[in-house]
Amino acid sequence: MRLHEVVPWGRNLTEYQQMFTLSESDLGGRILGCGDGPASFNTEMHQLGHDVISIDPIYEFSAAQIRQRVEATYNSIISQVKAQPDEYIWKTFQSPDELGRSRLASMEQFLADYAQGRQAKRYIAAALPKLPMFNDQQFDLCLCSHFLLLYAQQLNAEFHQAALQTLLRVAAEVRIFPLLTLDNQRSPHLAPMIALATQLGKQADIITVEYEFQRGGNQMLRIHTPNDR
Repeated sequence: MRLHEVVPWGRNLTEYQQMFTLSESDLGGRILGCGDGPASFNTEMHQLGHDVISIDPIYEFSAAQIRQRVEATYNSIISQVKAQPDEYIWKTFQSPDELGRSRLASMEQFLADYAQGRQAKRYIAAALPKLPMFNDQQFDLCLCSHFLLLYAQQLNAEFHQAALQTLLRVAAEVRIFPLLTLDNQRSPHLAPMIALATQLGKQADIITVEYEFQRGGNQMLRIHTPNDR
């Protein structure tokens, strides 16, 4: 991975709870965060005594390098949001500046925890579609935030199919949010992924969630064994 191609953008535990409708039972399981980047989700969960491992290629870099990249890209991201305010729902955040403050706070929490978390193997530099370091059904739940489905043009159908098979190998349940592409269209990979899940004997449900920031992005895909809770 080349760091100059990365756009770090961190979300917090409350957002994860809303994006993935996480119950207390969910939070108490063994969780894999896929593509977490500089989110404070892992940090906050660790502070609460929960079991989370996060994977992302960005974790091959040091805290100083990630901080430098955050500082290099932050103003550009906020400027893009300010230029397209109608693309977003201003409920969780009242303004682009409030969004920015929240993101920076999350990333600061992550960076303060990063060195210790990486040493404890809570942050692992890894990337889909293959995760050979994990055992079959090692996790109760995999959460994939703003990666699969979203980057529909950058990641092709074969990648999505292989990634889903890997996630279903390592986790009993997979939740993916959002179901839209970067240009706010329904991801073309959604239907094939549902078909693959069904072929593998899983149940795939589209669930409307409390969280909506990207306009229309208020649904997640939940893939699990039929009749599971």
